[in-house]
Amino acid sequence: MTEQQSILITGAAQRVGLHCAKRLVEAGYHVIITCRYQREEWLTSPLTGIEVMIADFSTLPGIEEFIATLKSRAPRLRAIIHNASLWLDDEAGAEAFQTMFMLHMQAPMMINNASAELLDPDSQTDIIHLTDYAAQRGSSRHAAYCASKAGLENLTLSFARRLAPRVKVNAIAPALIMFNPEDDQAYRTRALEKSALGIEPGPEVVYQSIRYLLDNNYVTGTSLSLNGGRHLK
Repeated sequence: MTEQQSILITGAAQRVGLHCAKRLVEAGYHVIITCRYQREEWLTSPLTGIEVMIADFSTLPGIEEFIATLKSRAPRLRAIIHNASLWLDDEAGAEAFQTMFMLHMQAPMMINNASAELLDPDSQTDIIHLTDYAAQRGSSRHAAYCASKAGLENLTLSFARRLAPRVKVNAIAPALIMFNPEDDQAYRTRALEKSALGIEPGPEVVYQSIRYLLDNNYVTGTSLSLNGGRHLK
């Protein structure tokens, strides 16, 4: 019997990340997700097929502790998906910028540097960075966020060079995927008008993009735009 493969998704306790984790379980993978704390709803509705690891990526000791714990479990990962993200505007100040740098760049870099001991050495494996379409355009109110996501996208190129040919390293750069419950109709209308397709696609399109990168053995060092044609407007 073939041993079940494992995939790590960081920051996947809710929304897009959790949807992708559940879909990968349906596809036959054992999925490890990270989050900052356990959710109360998991006590009554456990996450089937998903292993939860509590991790704090905002500090170097937190990242190092996570990597050491993951190595001790020796899951022999099929893929690492860097989904953990924090969206703060520039009014939050320098400390917020530092936190986003740690989360979007420092943690992925340190985890990727440990990939030789984490990823399955006997098969082609993947690292996928979830960046942001806004990083390609900049922002007047979220310069720090965009800069840290642009740094993550650039890490895609460096690690694709460094880890080839055994590890493929790619990025997915989404724009609007799904609204928050508190978003009012005026905001939703403005947001939808920014793209050529004008729809709220939902998290399944991110899962489809992940599967494309996992299943295609001839793509590395690429950023896959997932923006509904925003560049056309």
